[in-house]
Amino acid sequence: MKNILLFCVIFLTACASNPVPVKQEFPQAPKELMEKCPDLDIIDKPTVLLSELIVVITKNYMKYHDCRNEVENWQEWYTKQKKISDNINN
Repeated sequence: MKNILLFCVIFLTACASNPVPVKQEFPQAPKELMEKCPDLDIIDKPTVLLSELIVVITKNYMKYHDCRNEVENWQEWYTKQKKISDNINN
């Protein structure tokens, strides 16, 4: 009984005096989410009606700005979360 009590005291003292820090790595973002938006499409016809041109420009403009906003917001969020995680682990 004395040996068990002595073992428990030594074990608990050793655990309390040498805490092991837990470091959790922040997950890496998928490469697809860290890429910039692709270049816009180009019209390859020598002559284009003005109405066609306006439609293509409007669609490209909307697509690009939507994509850019999503990518930039994702990257900003990820960077902030990674900094928070790194500060907690240090």
